[in-house]
Amino acid sequence: MTDDHWDLLFTNALIFDGSGAEPRVGDLAVKDGRIAATARSLPGERARRVIDADGMWLTPGLVDVHTHYDLEVEIEPGLPESVRHGTTTVIVSNCSLGLAFGNQRKDGADPIVDCFARVENVPKHVLAKVADRATWSDSGAYLDHFDQLALGPNIAPMIPHSMLRIEVMGLEGSVQRDPTEAEMMQMLELLEQGMEQGYVGFSTDALPFHYLANDPHRRKKIPGQYCSHEELKRLTDVVRRHGRVWQATPPKDNPVEILRTFLLSSGRLYGKPLKLTAVAALDLVTNQMLLRLGTVLTDVINSPLLQGQFCLQALAAPFKTWADGPLTPLAEEIPTLRRLNEPDLEDRAARLAILVEPGWVEAFRAMWFTGRQPGTVSSLKRLLRVEDIALTRRLEDMTIEGAPLPAWRGLTMAAAYARLLDFQRDGRRTDAEEARFMATFPAPIGDDANFFIHLLRSWDTDLVWSTTTANLERATVKRLLLDPRFLPGFADSGAHLTNMAFYDANLRALQLAAEDGPRTVAYMVRRLTRDPAAFFGVKAGTLDAGEIADLVVIDPRALARWNPEVNVRRVYREVFEHEQLVNRSDGVVRQVVIGGKLAWDGEDFTEDFGHTRMGRLLTAGPRALAREGQARRPLAVPPEVTLH
Repeated sequence: MTDDHWDLLFTNALIFDGSGAEPRVGDLAVKDGRIAATARSLPGERARRVIDADGMWLTPGLVDVHTHYDLEVEIEPGLPESVRHGTTTVIVSNCSLGLAFGNQRKDGADPIVDCFARVENVPKHVLAKVADRATWSDSGAYLDHFDQLALGPNIAPMIPHSMLRIEVMGLEGSVQRDPTEAEMMQMLELLEQGMEQGYVGFSTDALPFHYLANDPHRRKKIPGQYCSHEELKRLTDVVRRHGRVWQATPPKDNPVEILRTFLLSSGRLYGKPLKLTAVAALDLVTNQMLLRLGTVLTDVINSPLLQGQFCLQALAAPFKTWADGPLTPLAEEIPTLRRLNEPDLEDRAARLAILVEPGWVEAFRAMWFTGRQPGTVSSLKRLLRVEDIALTRRLEDMTIEGAPLPAWRGLTMAAAYARLLDFQRDGRRTDAEEARFMATFPAPIGDDANFFIHLLRSWDTDLVWSTTTANLERATVKRLLLDPRFLPGFADSGAHLTNMAFYDANLRALQLAAEDGPRTVAYMVRRLTRDPAAFFGVKAGTLDAGEIADLVVIDPRALARWNPEVNVRRVYREVFEHEQLVNRSDGVVRQVVIGGKLAWDGEDFTEDFGHTRMGRLLTAGPRALAREGQARRPLAVPPEVTLH
């Protein structure tokens, strides 16, 4: 006898189906992993479990368009830090880095450790554990191995350029020379093979501060940085022909090369538009010009004249980074601070040796005071907010999150500096412990550069501090997220273990949209589900009957009350044997269903999560389950939605 019972029935939910249409109150049933039915009312007696979603939003599962989960998925495939916030699909292998060709350990090189450690700020012992498990050796076997993992979210991988170069040229050759024509042909063949296998795209990297982490190459950039424009064009022509996505980071210090690179998206110039998405649409504190230039560049490339298909990725959060003493992603952009990132995490002695070098101190002070001397070009650039680096170098913008001195935790560095000046002037202090520490500073301290250097010398990575360098204005962030020229959903999940946490970014986007009412929420839901799925050519982001059941139930009242800025914390992850910076949104997400199975229920993960396969490998092209909507462009802004 056939069992016609539904596995799950959600009742009385306000359903946002991902199309951008007005939400409707109704019921939704799930059976055998798929959406079985949606209607105004469905009979509860037909369901094994009924979940009352009265007053809740029910949406398709959210998509994270930029992650580095290639790493974590190998050691904890549930990817809990994203699932708990409603993410059910993640795009991996961004920024030219990934595991498509296995660990690539040969000739003494360890590319996963070498490439990821500094670029993505992941400890080497974690990377070594991942590399030990990456036992395949080709891109087809990489896809096959996902069948063996108890996936939480769906995984959509790309072919990573740096790893492609290493596969063909070896690590040493990939950072020392151009490929021979035979090697170039082999790269093209491997990329062609990857596209035929269903990889959703190809990722490259040109940010000039992405460096390797092992000897003898600590001052060499990752392999993708050494490609010529001709190499890039030939490779992206393969991606263009297959209609896949090219994910890129710009050569930010070279405006001419930025334009030349991104013009590869043009259908007018190259016969067919190339879907190109780049990092990132950020409203920088120190440079207001970059966002405006990015918007203009997008309009030009996508104009009827050039016929491109280009979009910058947008982050739905203030760009707040945490630093472990001198170790921060922001340091790689600044040569003097970059030197402190070159030694291994555990090598405190090497960092201290640098910190006391007279030449280093002189160079640091020159950097620190650039723009602060009146009457200089750099001071004018600082005044006009068109500086070249993201770090503001203002103590009032830097908060002490953790330190051996309890009295200073939670203070801005400006406040701590003021306390030191008071102590050196008249002996004022709060307790003996603080007085002992302040007595270690040179007296008089001289200036705030000396103060910061002394903190690094004294505490090294025991000093944890944060700063926000972009996206301070909520109205600007909302405008970027709603603007169809940009692609929201960027979170950089799985990277920068102790330095960044944007796992809740999609919930932040919905919170911003909710300020303007349900029509804007409906549009934002589409922006976070169906639109990115269509852009990457994968089957996701819908609640249509018969489709795989990936969905999220959200409490809008809890979402309105939630303050994400006070819900960032460090936790110890056993799987990493290391701390991680994470987000919490307790009470906001009520249920998460992936592949028809409950992953998150009420206040915690289900017993099956992390043990039972829930998500699936998402591919594009002929290997995909379907190609519906692959060529669709982002939804135009409805007339009721205002871009503030």
